[in-house]
Amino acid sequence: MTATQPFGEPASGPAIEAVDLVKHFGETVAVDGVSFSVPAGSVLGMLGPNGAGKTTTVRMMTTLTTPTSGTGRVAGHDIVREPDAVRRAMGLTGQAATVDELLTGRENLRLIGALYGLDRATIRRQSDDLLERFSLTDAGGRVVKTYSGGMRRRLDLAVSLIATPPVLFLDEPTTGLDPRSRVELWEVLRELVDDGTTLLLTTQYLEEADQLADTIVVVDKGRIIAEGTPLQLKDASGKAALVVTVSRAEDLGAAEAMLRGISEEVHVDHSARSITAPAEGLGDVTRAAALFEGSEIELDDLGLQRPSLDDVFLHLTGHRAEEPTDTDDLEEASA
Repeated sequence: MTATQPFGEPASGPAIEAVDLVKHFGETVAVDGVSFSVPAGSVLGMLGPNGAGKTTTVRMMTTLTTPTSGTGRVAGHDIVREPDAVRRAMGLTGQAATVDELLTGRENLRLIGALYGLDRATIRRQSDDLLERFSLTDAGGRVVKTYSGGMRRRLDLAVSLIATPPVLFLDEPTTGLDPRSRVELWEVLRELVDDGTTLLLTTQYLEEADQLADTIVVVDKGRIIAEGTPLQLKDASGKAALVVTVSRAEDLGAAEAMLRGISEEVHVDHSARSITAPAEGLGDVTRAAALFEGSEIELDDLGLQRPSLDDVFLHLTGHRAEEPTDTDDLEEASA
């Protein structure tokens, strides 16, 4: 994509920063003191169930709703005192595609470019580049109501990039997409980050946060309850495990005895022909590999298994990420 001068440049410091954001809906506190910081050119994943406060936080950060208290900055601009500058410095893709179904893909892009005040040459160039980047060139002349769900989501993201914003907010961008479309969109997002875009991504998909985010904040009931890299969060929720799978069931007993040289705490799964033992890290994998290398036991697999992000969320909240909370209706109403 051809680079043009963006409307907002990140100032020195974080590209996105929230400071004690609070949002009340009547007596209900939807967001309760949320703070986070996103370095330029990185991805923050905001992970939580429906109603956790993710969408309300994004709406405050993108000036669509005013905080009850607290503030934030986008590309160095205050979301309360400088809303116009914030809007010029960022793009937003919401949970549902907002493109005009009666226009073609190219017309949608050109319309938004004109609303941003871009000159005609830039609009034409950016529109063509974005259609190519999002694999929509052949469909650019078709009305959007003929597009598939995945094509609409790609066009929606393309529209948010027409003015090449340095910061992009993505509120559950892959909701409703099939697995193939989701993976394709992940690839596009990785390319954007490689080009220097800063992303804040909200998601209920644990795999999505694991795939894309440099740092994750876990949100539950309006509060951030944990923060760290995916690996840090996994390590905090429980120890890694050494998993050995033997080729022959009759070797399970001998393999178990060998693993007890590494840990006394082993678990044997006869149906899976596997043995699991607590592990401190890759060093235990190396020790186990050396033990079995000199034996006559054949292995199908030997490796280190860390807790999943699903395990992390369950450990932190007592429920899984897909389980709705009582604030679902409030958050949907705020959108």
